[in-house]
Amino acid sequence: MTRQVQTFNSPIETGVRALILLAESYPAHLDLQRILEFDYIMVHTGDVDGPPSIHPALPLRSGELLVRRRLVDRGLMLMISRGLVSRHATASGFTYQAEDDAGPFLDSLTAEYLDELKDRASWVVDRFSDMSDYDIRAILTRVFDQWSREFQVPEHPRLF
Repeated sequence: MTRQVQTFNSPIETGVRALILLAESYPAHLDLQRILEFDYIMVHTGDVDGPPSIHPALPLRSGELLVRRRLVDRGLMLMISRGLVSRHATASGFTYQAEDDAGPFLDSLTAEYLDELKDRASWVVDRFSDMSDYDIRAILTRVFDQWSREFQVPEHPRLF
């Protein structure tokens, strides 16, 4: 019996994406919420007037932030277990930081998708790292509100 390996939405995929963001943000420490927001923006850059998105623009993708929380957390734990990410306790919760081996590890991976992620991560960090949590959430809220309007089915009055 062969075991099927899940690549998409796995701890490996989300962990590598988080690692790319942390490496690009180095030496900054990011909390889980910021990693989630950056991760979402990194694969949907087109939603925030950036380069073309890597992932498709599916309706209801706003729910990805909720679904990804557990996946990204598991991915971070995997990267921590491999010595690529460190977790730090602060008064407001945990933060994460890329370790010294993160760069060489990421450089050893060769795939067009990863190159695209690295490019988008650089763009995200350059554009959003100085923004407050409030400002980033306001941008994402506008994007989510726009989608809900775009994908709502218009109600037609009933004719009796």
